[in-house]
Amino acid sequence: MIRDLPERTRWAVVMAFAIAMAWVEAASVFYIRALADRIEPYQPDPLPIDGALGNVELWREAATLVMIATLGVLAGRTWRRRAGYAALAFGAWDIFYYVFLRLISGWPRTALDWDVLFLLPLPWWGPVLAPVSIALVMIAWGTLATQSADGASDARWASALGWIGIALALAVFMIDAWWALPDGRTAVLQVLPTPFRWPLFCVALLMIASPVLCRVR
Repeated sequence: MIRDLPERTRWAVVMAFAIAMAWVEAASVFYIRALADRIEPYQPDPLPIDGALGNVELWREAATLVMIATLGVLAGRTWRRRAGYAALAFGAWDIFYYVFLRLISGWPRTALDWDVLFLLPLPWWGPVLAPVSIALVMIAWGTLATQSADGASDARWASALGWIGIALALAVFMIDAWWALPDGRTAVLQVLPTPFRWPLFCVALLMIASPVLCRVR
């Protein structure tokens, strides 16, 4: 059983699973975008997935989150380590998803290409660099949380800042879809975001990284 393995071995097993899962994710997204003729999502009618295809995609994303959470629960002995392994898996999955999607389709061409990052509860939009930056922080925090001594924990102020930063980053990703929400689902799916709010995102990223910076200090 994975919990019987040394902590470093568990870290490697979780990383291997996340990277393999990233290939499956990239392949699935490639199939869907090829079917919808939207390999590059940032163009008019960016999400032509209303109806059955849209519902399948929403459930697929929800299932992905369940898989990552389940991996964390199975890998960790304590709830902190479980959260750490889940964060580690999510970060590695997100980064390698873009690596593999580039190998499969040639997109994204640069780290500044816009992507629709997620669809739950509303479409998230942002340049590829934004989620990758958060993913790197998740890998760092997940590694510290899982490889540190038992009983180690983040300072309360750092944890609070981290959660506020997560909420702020989600707001940056979803604000354009939120503004379109009064006009209905079709309008939300047609949204092409305005220039990315980098200053606000950088504040959010620094807050998300607070537990890591506190631990390293």
